Amino acid sequence: VQLQASGGGLVQAGGSLRLSCGPSGGTFSSYAMGWFRQAPGKEREFVAGISRSGYATYYADSVKGRFTISRDNAKIMVYLQMTSLKPEDTAVYYCAVSQTLTSSRRLEDFGSWGQGTLVTVSS
Repeated sequence: VQLQASGGGLVQAGGSLRLSCGPSGGTFSSYAMGWFRQAPGKEREFVAGISRSGYATYYADSVKGRFTISRDNAKIMVYLQMTSLKPEDTAVYYCAVSQTLTSSRRLEDFGSWGQGTLVTVSS
């Protein structure tokens, strides 16, 4: 399955955005999902993960309390609600399918990377 992230844009510090992720074909309803981001000149890093059911979520320390991951399996969508945005949140955000049964944060445990969406937070 290929994934498509959307919803990025330019926002001022302290603002909010909601990112969406859906498949261009197939489904990911049976898989845990994750959001990652890659800032210019930096490695791709884990942001948030969600279980197949959506009941379990986990976050990077840098976004905990500000970002919320959720999913709608009926619509085959995963979301990332971002609030209190900071300039250091500026990055291209990607969603991905987990290839393990554990709550992984490792890049190599995720696949089906698609095109990301750019989030720019101005100070």
